[in-house]
Amino acid sequence: MVMSLNITIRLRLANRPGTLARVLNVIAREGGSLGAIDLVTATPSYITRDLMIRLRERGHLEELVQALQNMPDVQVIHVADRVFTRHLGGKIEIIPKRRIENWEDLSLVYTPGVAVISETLAQEPEMAYKLTMKGNTVAIVTDGSAVLGLGNLGPTGALPVMEGKAVLFKQFANVDAVPICLDVHEPQQIIDAVLALAPAFGGINLEDIAAPKCFEIEERLNQLLDIPVFHDDQHGTAIVTVAGLINALKVVGKTMDGIKLVMSGAGAAGVAIAKILLRAGVHNLIVCDRKGAISQNNLPKDPSKAWLAEHTNPAGLQGSLKEVIAGADVFVGVSAPGLLNREDILKMSEKPVVFALANPDPEVQPEEIYDIAGVIATGRSDYANQINNALAFPGVFRGALNCHARTINDEMCLAAAHALAGIITDKQLTAENIIPSVFNKEVAPSVARAVEEMAQRTGVARKVAAVGFESELS
Repeated sequence: MVMSLNITIRLRLANRPGTLARVLNVIAREGGSLGAIDLVTATPSYITRDLMIRLRERGHLEELVQALQNMPDVQVIHVADRVFTRHLGGKIEIIPKRRIENWEDLSLVYTPGVAVISETLAQEPEMAYKLTMKGNTVAIVTDGSAVLGLGNLGPTGALPVMEGKAVLFKQFANVDAVPICLDVHEPQQIIDAVLALAPAFGGINLEDIAAPKCFEIEERLNQLLDIPVFHDDQHGTAIVTVAGLINALKVVGKTMDGIKLVMSGAGAAGVAIAKILLRAGVHNLIVCDRKGAISQNNLPKDPSKAWLAEHTNPAGLQGSLKEVIAGADVFVGVSAPGLLNREDILKMSEKPVVFALANPDPEVQPEEIYDIAGVIATGRSDYANQINNALAFPGVFRGALNCHARTINDEMCLAAAHALAGIITDKQLTAENIIPSVFNKEVAPSVARAVEEMAQRTGVARKVAAVGFESELS
């Protein structure tokens, strides 16, 4: 079993002065970072405590436990992995909205009463939004071919991630979401599976499907379905990136149309970010893959990269990422760790904006460049300015479901980005505060309103009258 870096160790300590202090010294010496200390039991002779510890490396656990066991007056009772503990039994469940307490309830909720509802929906399918789960439910669909930064873990390996996503949908936007982990991997197989299950859902969230097949799958499903299909790895990342960039440019006194922006990464996220950046007003955008700058001078065979070649890099720059980044005002990385260093950032313009979003390790370490960068953002929660998809997808689907949208278009995504950026007021805006926290209660409602309003303006909403964030589905 793979262990995480977050553990709880339960210790039985002799109730003598200095015992706990010696334990803490051992933990620090063995490379552990201490979190909470909880008292479990206490007697005149012994104290039992739970210590929450984060390790720097997985290999340190055995050494730490052995060091504690070797201490006099200390007994290791058990070691638990905090991450595994949080996942025991899964993270979601189904709870009925209508309880069945007696025979009358049963006859109304199920047979024979349910028959008239089925007949109604057969004649008026749109009523499913009001009379079934469809109006507030999203399918989270994956084949597990690109799980987080771990690669192809398959559908079972993807399930805990999809469960976690369902928790975020519910907590942040009161959207019910169901993980659908498919044991098929060809684009047409995934398309066929989604088409078959779509009638029960008000939207489809594609997740952790590898590029380039994710582009084909999303495009075809958008053509074939009349409910929103949203690939969060693409558009969720793009929305939050643009929102952060809107505010970062305010901090450094620059504008979208006046910057040189260099991006590393031409996968699902990179392509989507590039498209929304162009729509947001960036003119001088250069996208790099492993081979260097993508350009019409060397047209890639991959269709998504060919699109980038035709629509970006107006000057036709060629060369590696380290070469073309010279003079850039902004760097956006959605690629791999350690691609850049301090010397590379020094080649950029004054007060450069650096979005190093590779996870868990960014393209350049913030500690290397904190004194030369105007603004730094990463994908990590332990640095300021986390670019987190959870800021986007709950509110985007809340808004789309509110108005029974047929699709989520580019205009809705850009509206979501501006709404997200607008949550940070001018008084709050600093180099270390360009994007709100995922726990900011304004986030999902603000994004939802912007998405719903734009859906109405662009004619993709079935339900004309706007509804509130927490309103009844009517």
